[in-house]
Formats: sequence, C-alpha cells, structure tokens
Amino acid sequence: MRRFPSLMVLAALLAWPALALAATYKDVPVVDVNCSKKATANPDAHTRDCALQCASSGFGIVTSNQKFLKFDAAGNQKVLSELKASSKKDHLRVNVTGEVQGDTLKVSSVTLL
Repeated sequence: MRRFPSLMVLAALLAWPALALAATYKDVPVVDVNCSKKATANPDAHTRDCALQCASSGFGIVTSNQKFLKFDAAGNQKVLSELKASSKKDHLRVNVTGEVQGDTLKVSSVTLL
C-alpha cells in the first residue's frame, strides 16, 4: 500500500520532461539546412527557389534567439509540400508545433504563412 504513492510520484517525475519538450513556434522563418548558417542573419531574404533547390538537405526553423532547429523526416515532407504549393518568393514563415529532441524538431504540424 505504501508503494502506490511512491510509484505515482515517480511516474509524474518521469513524465514531466516529456511534457516540457512540446513546443509551438509561431511566425518563424523556415530555411533549408544547406543555407541555415548563412541565412540565420537574415532568414526572410532566403528565397523559395533556393529552399526548393536545396530541399534534399532538409528544412528547419530559425528561432527568436537565432538557434536553428532541424525538422524530422515527416516535418521535411510536410513543409516541402507547403513550399511547392505556395507562390511566395521569399519571407518564408511558418507556424509549427512539435517535440524538441536535441537540435531536432519532431514536427506534428506545420503551416506556411
């Protein structure tokens, strides 16, 4: 009987980090991995044509603190579809939700703005 409260506390402590990793980013620049280092300074100047040309490298976002988070494979496919369907030339921004795992964002949803 005494184990039950201890197990509940342990379960809550183990679940806490998973909850803290969920993230939502709104109106953030999306850039391909190849151009991520040079585009971090001015990501809105990065063009759709370049992003599509470098699509095989994958995509990610530039956060407000200038950190680049790569998308997982599913996120890359989702944003590639959005880019192909878009007529925007530059100023590529997205709303994205997912789970941060190191320097990668496991994307659950992404919408090109």
